[in-house]
Amino acid sequence: MSSKDAVSRRRFLKSSALLLGTAAVPWIGGRTAGAASVATAIGGKPQLVQGIQIGDVLGDRAVIWSRADRPACLVVDYDVSSRFDDAVRVRGPFALENTDYTARVDLTDLPDDSEIYVRVMFQDLSNDRALSDAVHGHFRTAPTKTRSIRFLWSGDTAGQGWGINPEFGGMKIYEAMRQTHPDFFIHSGDNIYADDPMQEFCDRRRRKAVA
Repeated sequence: MSSKDAVSRRRFLKSSALLLGTAAVPWIGGRTAGAASVATAIGGKPQLVQGIQIGDVLGDRAVIWSRADRPACLVVDYDVSSRFDDAVRVRGPFALENTDYTARVDLTDLPDDSEIYVRVMFQDLSNDRALSDAVHGHFRTAPTKTRSIRFLWSGDTAGQGWGINPEFGGMKIYEAMRQTHPDFFIHSGDNIYADDPMQEFCDRRRRKAVA
C-alpha cells in the first residue's frame, strides 16, 4: 500500500467514524466539554468563507450548510432562544477536499412554528481547541396547524438610473417589510439592471425635476 493510499484510507475511516458517531449533545453551562478555551495562534482557526445557508425547512427539521477554508469539522448549536440558554450542539461531518470543504447538518425533532436560532462553527481536525468564530442565523419552522401565512414579494430593485439614495437612508422598504415578520419572501425580479449606469447625479437630477 502506498503512503498516499494509507493517508486516503485513514481520512475515510475518520470521516466514517464521525458520521456514525454524529449526535446532539446538550450545551452545558454555556460551554461544551473540551471547548473551555478556543484561543489559538493568529491564523490557526478555520474560517467560514461563505457564511451559512439554511434550507429545506419543514415543521420539524432544516438543513444547515457551510464551507470552511481547510479540512475541518462542522459544529452547529441551536436553540429556541437567541440567548442560547439551553442550546443543543450537533457535531456534523468533516469538510474535506473531496467535498470542496463543504459540510451540512440535518437538524431534526425541531418544534413546529417556532423561531430557531443557530450558530455555526468549524473545528480544526488537528486541534480541538481551534474553533472558528461563530456565524449566527435564525429561521422559523413550518406550522403544522392551520393559521394565516404572510407572503411578501418585490420586483426589480434598482436600475435605469435609479439606485440606493444614502441621503434618504437607503432602501427603507426592506426593513419595513422585515418588521412584518413574513413567512415567505419572494424576490421576483432583478437586483439591478446593469445595462444603464446608476450614478449619484441621477437621483439629484430627478429630485430637482420633481421640485
